[in-house]
Amino acid sequence: MKVVKELPLYLLHSLKLSTIPKSRLGKQSKETLPIIVSLTSIESRLKSLHLVIRSLLTQSQLPQKIVLWLHQDLKEKLPGSLTKLESDLFEICYTHLRSSHKKLIHSLEKYPESIIVTCDDDLMYRKNWLSLIYAASQDFPGYIIGNETLHVNYSKEGEPLPYRKWKYPENALENDNAIIAIGAWGILYPPHSLNKKVFDTKLFMELAPFSDDFWFKAMALLEQTKTKQASITPKEPIPIAGTQKISLKKMNIKGVKNDVQWKTLSDYFDLLKYIEPR
Repeated sequence: MKVVKELPLYLLHSLKLSTIPKSRLGKQSKETLPIIVSLTSIESRLKSLHLVIRSLLTQSQLPQKIVLWLHQDLKEKLPGSLTKLESDLFEICYTHLRSSHKKLIHSLEKYPESIIVTCDDDLMYRKNWLSLIYAASQDFPGYIIGNETLHVNYSKEGEPLPYRKWKYPENALENDNAIIAIGAWGILYPPHSLNKKVFDTKLFMELAPFSDDFWFKAMALLEQTKTKQASITPKEPIPIAGTQKISLKKMNIKGVKNDVQWKTLSDYFDLLKYIEPR
C-alpha cells in the first residue's frame, strides 16, 4: 500500500529531474559547501541511478564533488543516462570491492581532509538535504551527523539488545556515544572521525560484511567520535520505484543479521566500554 501511495510522488519528481538539461545541472551560481558526497550502487539500480545523481546536482547548495564508487565489472554496463552526467562535479570511480563499505572507505582515502556525506542509491533527495545536514554539523563540530539515527542499547548484563529495541531513552538522557547514524537519509563524517582500522577490508568482511553502518559506528567509537541526530531534517527522500528487489535493509532486519553483526563487532572491540565508559 505504501508503494502505491508513493508512486505519484515518484513519477512527478522523476519526470521533473529527467527533463532538466545537463547544461543546468550543477551549473547554478550557488554557494559550494566544503563537502564530498560519496555513494555506491549495484547493477540492478544502474538504470535509475541518474535520478539520484540529478537530485544531488540540483541541491540548493552544491558539494565540491560527488563521487560514485562502482565495482570494476560494471564499467562497461553503465547506461548513457548516467555517464552523460559526468563532469568536474560528478565523477564515477571503480574498485575491486563488492561490499557496500565502498560507499565511504575509498573517499576517505582519496579526500582525507574533507567532510564526507554518504547517501543511498535508491532515493531522490530534497533540494535542502545537503544544506541542512551541513548546518547541523556546524552546531556540533567534530561530530558525525545523521538525518536518521538510533540509540544502541545493552542489557544490564552488558549484552547488546536486539536491533528492533534500539530506541532513544524515554527519559531523554541520550548518550552521544550510543547514537548510531543509519545510512539511507544521509550521514556526515568530519575529517579523521573514524579509526584507521576502517580500511581493513579483511576485518570488516569478517565482522560486518553486510552492515557498513555498523562498521563505521565501531570505527567512530574506537576514535572516540560522538554522533548526533540532526535537529532539523529535510522531508523524506523519495524512493525510486523498482529499486527494492535487492535490499540490504530487508536482509539485515528480517534476517536478524543486524543482531549478529553488532554482537560480533561489540565482542571483538569490546564496544560497551566506549559506549558506557566504566
